[in-house]
Amino acid sequence: MSPERTNRALVTGAARGIGAAIADRLAGDGLEVTTLDLAEGSDLQLDVADDPLRDEDYGEFDVVVANAGITDTIAPAHRMTDEAWRRDIDVNLTGAYRVIRAALGGMRERQYGRICAISSGAATAGLAGQVAYSASKAGLIGMVKTLAVEGLRHGITANAVLPGMIATEKVRAMPAEVRNRVEAALPTGRMGEPDEVAELVAFLCSERAGYVTGQEVAIAGGFDLNTFTLGNPGKS
Repeated sequence: MSPERTNRALVTGAARGIGAAIADRLAGDGLEVTTLDLAEGSDLQLDVADDPLRDEDYGEFDVVVANAGITDTIAPAHRMTDEAWRRDIDVNLTGAYRVIRAALGGMRERQYGRICAISSGAATAGLAGQVAYSASKAGLIGMVKTLAVEGLRHGITANAVLPGMIATEKVRAMPAEVRNRVEAALPTGRMGEPDEVAELVAFLCSERAGYVTGQEVAIAGGFDLNTFTLGNPGKS
């Protein structure tokens, strides 16, 4: 018989935005949620890229949502510095792996676990000016697929969620001209909401999603669809 589950969840990058929405949603499902962020007010205040992460401190988490990341390293590839490259990879990819790795031993012992990494549409489509960010988010997809394979016989699932343009506090703070240009390019005519991402993550982290693993699930309002038509778009 497998050891009893702890019903505990860890959400990184949970101080605001998508992470905060995920933490609230999981708590609403009855999970005991621990938040981790560099910002004050989190249960654990640390840097996932550099600070020590002891397995004994993370072994009781049945659910890990690796959301912590940085998005503001912007430079074309030929001008990206080594330092900027490393920081994106260290936080977005290595940081996610370090947190998940610390929890894996307990998941395997209990024969149950849910891992969800918050990737990005940039992982599959690229994003001009953010080569390090796109590469780090693409790396998360390879990571969860491998974790999914290794977890198949241990009751552990691993999936990646790929948000498109989501109306977080940071995005809403962009200049109006930029926001208007972005929204005009979206097939749905609007950005997504953090709560919508949280709903998807909550399902993937639930017992109901035990048959879903190794997947990359986009939540981007159809941004990756070809909306071109040879007909009259007004009559569609």
